[in-house]
Amino acid sequence: MRGPLLNDGARPDLGWLIARPIAHRGLHDAAAGVIENSGPAAEAAIAGGFGIECDIQLSADGEAMVFHDFVLDRLTERQGAVSAQTAEALAAIPLRGSNARIPTLSGFLDLIGGRVPLVIEIKSRFDGDLRLTRRAAEIVAGRASQPIVFKSFDPDIVAALHEIAPTVPRGIVAMNDYSYPDYAHLDAGQRRAMANLLHFERSWPDFLSWRVTDLDSAAPYLCRNVLGMPLMSWTVRTPEDREKASRLADQMVFEGFKP
Repeated sequence: MRGPLLNDGARPDLGWLIARPIAHRGLHDAAAGVIENSGPAAEAAIAGGFGIECDIQLSADGEAMVFHDFVLDRLTERQGAVSAQTAEALAAIPLRGSNARIPTLSGFLDLIGGRVPLVIEIKSRFDGDLRLTRRAAEIVAGRASQPIVFKSFDPDIVAALHEIAPTVPRGIVAMNDYSYPDYAHLDAGQRRAMANLLHFERSWPDFLSWRVTDLDSAAPYLCRNVLGMPLMSWTVRTPEDREKASRLADQMVFEGFKP
């Protein structure tokens, strides 16, 4: 078994990760033409002194692109899978309602320049494909001085990061209920394991990112109060969410307001 408490007490210092609230996909405002996971959303977060959470998807030619959905339909005027387009083609697509384009992870990191913490969520189809994880690790490897962490819903990705990017802190994103279409292809045992962190011995995250409505449950409570792991909450949108996060977590990923 491996992990921070079973390795001479060693643990990465993540005080910087919980120092300031984290803007969910940047400080975006679609009504003002500032679209999620865009350069302008990142700049707005930086201007407010907030950390940034972003999502990455894999292009057809193996590049890490900053984009949340698996398909283009919601956020652009184009349709179809992100993974069917090359990085060059994706970078030329305007985000709906703005002049911003889909960034590459490398370009996004260049823009941020280590000015605020960045939380990179590696999206997954839970199919064992580690190409995106490896590419993201390659990009981040040359930026050791910048405050960057990885996270994912997929425990296989978090486990793999121990070998692929051992110096970059990694976290597991989780919740109590996985009865959503995105997880319909997982069997009941897999969903139960994810909800209860039954993969913990192999994934051994440095921090948790738990759904705010589920914070008052055993797994996040024990990890925070017994193991001393930083606990991030997502996605905080209402005063009630914020109050709960302030009581039960160390950090919040927020959207729709300025803390």
